[in-house]
Amino acid sequence: MQPDSRQLLRTFRPSRILLPVILGLGAATYLLVRSFDAEAFSHITWSWNSSFWIFMALVMMVIRDWAYMVRIRALTDYELDWKSSFYVIMLWEFSSALAPGMIGGGFFFAIFILNREKINMGKSITAIMLSSFQDGIFLALMAPLVYFTIGKERLFSTMDLNNMNPVKFGEGFFYTFWAVYFIILAYKLFVAYALFVNPRFVKWLLVKTFSLPLLRRWKHSALETGSQLVIASNGLRNKNRKFWFNSFAGTFASWTARYSIVNCLILAFHSAPIDNFVVFARQVIMGIIILFSPTPGGSGLAEFMFTDFLGEFIPRGLSATLGLLWRLISYYPYLFIGAIILPRWIRKRFSREEARVAEAVVKGEVD
Repeated sequence: MQPDSRQLLRTFRPSRILLPVILGLGAATYLLVRSFDAEAFSHITWSWNSSFWIFMALVMMVIRDWAYMVRIRALTDYELDWKSSFYVIMLWEFSSALAPGMIGGGFFFAIFILNREKINMGKSITAIMLSSFQDGIFLALMAPLVYFTIGKERLFSTMDLNNMNPVKFGEGFFYTFWAVYFIILAYKLFVAYALFVNPRFVKWLLVKTFSLPLLRRWKHSALETGSQLVIASNGLRNKNRKFWFNSFAGTFASWTARYSIVNCLILAFHSAPIDNFVVFARQVIMGIIILFSPTPGGSGLAEFMFTDFLGEFIPRGLSATLGLLWRLISYYPYLFIGAIILPRWIRKRFSREEARVAEAVVKGEVD
């Protein structure tokens, strides 16, 4: 087995899986203890409305993953069947859940997965790079849309439910949001230029930049990235309208479903009308800030931000509980599903000897 393959598979050792679980559940437990209100819990009444919206939250998760499967099939020119697409998306989400968003989540493992699913390396690189680019396009378009539609005051302040006075989250969130947004935008514009205009110049620029003394240790990675951009650019030539429509439609459907999960959870326990667009918009803000988290899958930060950003719309005393329920629906399942299907996928897509080594690497028995 190649050294690079072993390095990727080390990501899935049990110790790596436990870290985001401990961080997330630790933050959730702290928030639950801090904000626990027995009286608030005593007033909760489970109704058909609650059951319906919890069910809809689960439906949004299914739509999210189905849309990702639609996209990955479109990006591979339908060489993947639905079963293989399911494996690719679940393992990609698994790897993303174990890697900080600030270093690209499971980007490289996703290329590895596709290649093992008998998609040639050029098409695998093209599909994953374009997937990442389209995700960035969604955020690049949606963030200013919600900001200029709703406004700074409504997005970055909440309502103190005790005296009904607005309370600002703090300028830190505001500046962090825009800083991360412009970093994402600059990076996506750079990728767009590389993919659609002049990939060879970008490759040359990367190699020259990382030939400088202070950056020389990353020169090999820069060369590899530049080569991938050239391959991806060549792979995107002469694509038809169906390719672009299906891939972008899958992107926008998946992200819209992802951000609709919280709306469903709030509606399950909130009897009064809420401004669903503001709830959706604040999740866009949260999502961008969480991308800068150094923890796997934003664990810890996501739970705290949920309580602060969306507490205004949640019945008193329930924000930490709904935050935990949100992560139980939208994050933790990928850790468990991935851990279950990864060994089966390895045995299916590796030779017997490679599978033996791969499983030993994942278990931590060998390096």
